[in-house]
Amino acid sequence: MLIAVVGATGTGKSAFSLDLAEALQARGTPVEIVNADAMQLYRGMDVGTAKLTVSERRGIPHHLLDVLDVTDEASVEWYQHAARSAVDDIVARGAAAVLVGGSGLYVSSVLFDFRFPGTDPEIRRRYEAVGEADGPRPLHDLLAARDPAAAASIGSSNTRRLVRALEVSDLTGRPVSGTLTAASAPWRPATVFGLTEERPVLVDRLDRRVEQMWHDGLVAEVAALLPRGLERGVTAGRAIGYAQAVAQLRGESTQDQAIDATAALTRRYARRQASWFRRYDDVQWSRSGDAQAVDRAVARLLG
Repeated sequence: MLIAVVGATGTGKSAFSLDLAEALQARGTPVEIVNADAMQLYRGMDVGTAKLTVSERRGIPHHLLDVLDVTDEASVEWYQHAARSAVDDIVARGAAAVLVGGSGLYVSSVLFDFRFPGTDPEIRRRYEAVGEADGPRPLHDLLAARDPAAAASIGSSNTRRLVRALEVSDLTGRPVSGTLTAASAPWRPATVFGLTEERPVLVDRLDRRVEQMWHDGLVAEVAALLPRGLERGVTAGRAIGYAQAVAQLRGESTQDQAIDATAALTRRYARRQASWFRRYDDVQWSRSGDAQAVDRAVARLLG
């Protein structure tokens, strides 16, 4: 059995997945959780990713947490292989696999039958040259004209992912987002549960979460990661909150500026996440914190 729990950051996916896992286990179905948050893959990135501690995981096995160094480059293709291998192993053990996270491309790469196209060094170099000369904005504008959904999901600051999306578009002649949506054939049967929240409530919650990250020691966490190569990390070094904390440590911004920038980026990211997952078909949506959501999910899964 494959289950996915999706939604924007701050909607309570981790708590819901743990409650669901415990409810299923109480009815005789063992459960293991597979992480689908791109930044929780990295060792040492805990405070800024709201990663559950071992004690907070309620004894439920978790996979694909703390599997990469901050200098490692994560890719959707790598993640798809790792996550599907984890799911296959879990199912072979007779347990239900619960895929949990808000990284839309990562979740979709597991749920849907997507085969990654190859690469073309010449095409890639052409787009990389644009990014080096003019920054990511022209790349984002070009992708938005071709594939608005992919541009919205990636955002306007991630040069590496923008280059790859444009490269795939050139190679296949198709929008990259169209191959990773519910219009695609499923990899294996899956039941998807989504968590949502009214925008004003979520914005307030996210702003408070960012402030709490600083209170809980994000800057100290980042300081400890710098000697381990955080700034060299193509993926980890650009994580929301981490780049802003680095700027604070370098004296390039004040703490208030770093917090404000992180909050603004987090709000935009949550909006992109919500837009991405709304395109999925047959999702059972629940409001964040709905006391009956787990019971409805169990009823759907077990009849």
